[in-house]
This record gives sequence, structure tokens and C-alpha cells, in this order.
Amino acid sequence: MFLGEFQHSLDTKGRIILPAEFRPALAEGAVVGAFPGGCLAVYTNDEFERVSNEIVEKLRRGEHDQDAARAFFADAREVTPDRQGRVAIPPALREYAGLVKDVTVTGVLTRIEVWDNGRWTARKAVGRSSLHEAGQSGFGI
Repeated sequence: MFLGEFQHSLDTKGRIILPAEFRPALAEGAVVGAFPGGCLAVYTNDEFERVSNEIVEKLRRGEHDQDAARAFFADAREVTPDRQGRVAIPPALREYAGLVKDVTVTGVLTRIEVWDNGRWTARKAVGRSSLHEAGQSGFGI
């Protein structure tokens, strides 16, 4: 389970440090790829397999865009954190997510997301507003 929000920076080699709490689940490797909304997702191998199977099933049923699936799988990369917990983010994925220097790493239960700080701040504000509105209507989490 991935939870929390952490501020980090890309180093000169395009690597980010993953939070220490996340590293044990990624010790055997992970997959980083583009995620809707302009961020990156880091999946455990098992979760990436589950997501991949879901995409394939939706493609078979005609419920998923072929070009989006092509781009998703073409850009995805297997990564293994080094001893300091760093993973290299390929240039194409850094460009997709607008990652230049300062990033926010968030835990989203079954995946880790990597955001440009500005994009994250805007997205989180929308999420908090939605939570507030849900609370006003009696919706409980």
C-alpha cells in the first residue's frame, strides 16, 4: 500500500529518489509509465501485470483506444531502485509529465505517482474541493 506525499528533485541524470517507505515493495523491480492527467505512475511488477491485462481485455472488447495503449506500452520502462532508492526516468516520460526539477511523489494505494510540483498543486486543489463537496452532500469515505 502506497500512501503519502513527498517532495523531491530530479538529479542531473534524470533520476528521482523514491521514498524509503516505498522501496521494499519495489526491491524486485517496478515499471514506470505515463498516466492520465499528465503524471507518471510507478507500479510494482504484479500491479503492472494486472493493469496490462485490464488494458488488453478492454482492447479486445473495443473499449480502449489502440493508440493510447500503444503509447502507454511503448513508453513504459522496467526500473529497479538503486541503493539510494533512485530510479532513472527516461526523457520521453519526463517530457510527458513536464518534469524538469522539482517533483512531488505521491502514494495512491496501488501505485506511486510522480508529478511536476505545479501540476500536483493544481490537481490536489481540485481533489480537496471534491472531497469537501462530497462531505457536504453526506458522502462518506
